[in-house]
Amino acid sequence: MSNSSSSISQFLLLAFADTRELQLLHFCLFLGIYLAALLGNGLIIITIACDHRLHTPMYFFLLNLSVLDLGCISTTVPKSMANSLWDTRAISYTGCVGQLFLFTFLFSTEYCLLTVMAYDCYVAICHPLHYGTLLGSRACVHMAAAAWASGFLHAVLHTANTFSLPLCHGNAVDQFFCEIPQILKLSCSDAYLRETGFILFNVCLDFGCFVFIVVSYVQIFKAVLRIPSQQGRHKAFSTCLPHLAVVSLFLISAVFANVKSPSISSLLLDLVVAFLYSVVPPAVNPFIYSMRNQELKDAMWKLRTRCL
Repeated sequence: MSNSSSSISQFLLLAFADTRELQLLHFCLFLGIYLAALLGNGLIIITIACDHRLHTPMYFFLLNLSVLDLGCISTTVPKSMANSLWDTRAISYTGCVGQLFLFTFLFSTEYCLLTVMAYDCYVAICHPLHYGTLLGSRACVHMAAAAWASGFLHAVLHTANTFSLPLCHGNAVDQFFCEIPQILKLSCSDAYLRETGFILFNVCLDFGCFVFIVVSYVQIFKAVLRIPSQQGRHKAFSTCLPHLAVVSLFLISAVFANVKSPSISSLLLDLVVAFLYSVVPPAVNPFIYSMRNQELKDAMWKLRTRCL
């Protein structure tokens, strides 16, 4: 193969299994997870869109989160399922670029949106009398648009940076989808320095959002502990616990994926970590948000009875 990426027409993704039985097992497992994510996120999107009582800032952001989760899991899982079903590892060069861009775009936007949702929780608990003023419909649209625009810019920069390098270490990607660190390993240039720059940029961006989320929740917990009634404290905690659980799941998996030491890196570990941050959250988030949210469950039940 030539030392230029222009000669690469396709990449070979990492296969979950070598035997036909395990490939079909992988297909069935991913199909079940994908259908659960489609059902959960799709139901949330339809319910919020159809029920005017849920046309509030919190549910507007939740609708955006569900759209992002659907996009994230649809970017990676169907291709992996198809490869297992047809016993192939190939993805076209254009397909790999598109997959990397879309996943980076949606993943980055989701993190920015979770930061916005932390602000929503903060205002709802700490400044309830000013909630309608601080989070009016125009302000919500602007914040959501800023999250999407930030994710898009992040994806454009990283995708252009990744594929601007000539690739001369083959075309085998050690992951089940096109991931930036794995593509950089194929580079002819000093991939270590480029990976370090990528990680530092991500850490700076993530740390800024993380600090904002932590400060928001410190203020939230202080406000909740000042509520005199136990019922009031329980209601306040119930409002923010789903978001806190989703943020924790998102951050733990994403941070570990970015900062794990190369000395403990292995194909199996990289595969597990990628599965945890790219597949699990989109499938689990709908259940986290609907499990303790009686208002959302009532709206879903109402929608179900209306359709039957």
